[in-house]
Amino acid sequence: MSSVQGKVAVITGAGSGIGRQLALELVRRGARVAVSDVDADRSAATAARARALGAEVHSAVLDVADRAAVLAYATTVADHFGVVHQVYNNAGVAGGGTVLDSEWADYDRILGINLFGVLHGTKAFLPHLIASGDGHVVNVSSLNGVMGQASLNAYSASKFAVRGFTEALRSEMLVAGHPVQVTVVHPGGVRTDISAAALAHSRQHGTVTADDEARARMYEEKLLRMPAEQAARVIVDGVEAGRSRVLVGTDAKVVDLLVRLLPATYPRLAALVQRRALRD
Repeated sequence: MSSVQGKVAVITGAGSGIGRQLALELVRRGARVAVSDVDADRSAATAARARALGAEVHSAVLDVADRAAVLAYATTVADHFGVVHQVYNNAGVAGGGTVLDSEWADYDRILGINLFGVLHGTKAFLPHLIASGDGHVVNVSSLNGVMGQASLNAYSASKFAVRGFTEALRSEMLVAGHPVQVTVVHPGGVRTDISAAALAHSRQHGTVTADDEARARMYEEKLLRMPAEQAARVIVDGVEAGRSRVLVGTDAKVVDLLVRLLPATYPRLAALVQRRALRD
């Protein structure tokens, strides 16, 4: 078991969505929190809500793709609280098209945030978690870290990599006997602004297509259903139960089962479902 009561927990990407709700759920369970986001206003808003619940809060602006910034941030947080017990590497972005249509800049941006953001956060905070004597690393992958999906090539690559990195890290902690638990999280369709933000980024850079618009509508109307508050509760429940793997939502559980039962044929089924959904 890994209770969050009295612990110091770090949450990246805490300005909205799952990250914000994770911070608030952790506070409700008695944690002290360090929240960060690349958006200063959003990070401050989360911090204000957490303080209103009576928590001790450290707030910062942080680009998780910036290695030097994350390393410096870890030192700042450890100095502020005197200890760090848990890190929730949650910051992430969606986007990326097919392999043929994607630009190298798409891979650089998505892998820089989704994968290297997790690497940076883990590497920077891991010594502090070990020193705490009761550490926990929580890395947020995705349903697309279980199943590859057409037109989300870079995103799927990043989330599969997060899964592999996290599973290897868990083995390392066990082999070394370090007092750090490790959890990988696979959210399904959670109601956040990640899809809308990806579409807005494409529009800003003049790369949005009709398929992008249709896909965003499909996600918003059909797939992103679970409230972020509920997702946060599931994740923290999993952390407190010491689970190494947390599937968030019925869709994530169904996809996980489908991939396990039909590893060779699930891509055809997924492609059929995606084509039909885009037509409707």
